[in-house]
Amino acid sequence: MLKVSQINTYYEKSHILHSVSLEIKADEIIGLLGRNGVGKSTTIKSIIGVVPPQSGSILFQGKETIGLQPYQLARLGIGYVPEERRIFPPLTVRENLLMGMKHGKKPNQDNGWTIERIYHFFPALRERDSIKGGYLSGGEQQMLTIGRTLMGDPRLILLDEPTEGLAPQVVETVANVIREIHRSGVSVLLVEQSMEVIMDLANGVLIMAKGEIVFRGTPEELRALPEVRERYLEV
Repeated sequence: MLKVSQINTYYEKSHILHSVSLEIKADEIIGLLGRNGVGKSTTIKSIIGVVPPQSGSILFQGKETIGLQPYQLARLGIGYVPEERRIFPPLTVRENLLMGMKHGKKPNQDNGWTIERIYHFFPALRERDSIKGGYLSGGEQQMLTIGRTLMGDPRLILLDEPTEGLAPQVVETVANVIREIHRSGVSVLLVEQSMEVIMDLANGVLIMAKGEIVFRGTPEELRALPEVRERYLEV
């Protein structure tokens, strides 16, 4: 589904990602862990084209994507849930969801994600249907951001810290939706601070430190390596 090979990404003259490589297969959830400031969000932004790499290769379903704009990548089938959420405060919940639809899709067509399907998993959004996004709580805004992305029917979804700052009950709701996304045939790259969330959801785990991937393995392998967790994840 996605193959990232030896990408190097900079913010002006600061070298952030150092020859980062990763792969995501079809119907796979890959979790990316690491402390704050190590390059996890930059990895996602590099893939979606917000901060294009200066070298390396990114293949999505065999097509080179470096050089494409984020909207072009969305049309190809890559969804992005940013850490900042970036909803449209003046628009209602329903209007925000409609903004995520691809051109030509009908709001209630049978195949793919619909507003009703989003409301099934996020009933709090149904109750807020006509409320402007700016009046939503943090948890509701996160639900809305995920729902808006799903309305584009992505084949791959990139989630940047989707449970950060949320109440435990909302975290479980978000986790259940990620499971449903996976069951529906969508591949997932999940960036998280919470090791528990990653270990519960992911097929494979990557750990990043100082702009490099320093661990690749399964959740079971990571559980068996306390020295790795202590060195790269624990405070």
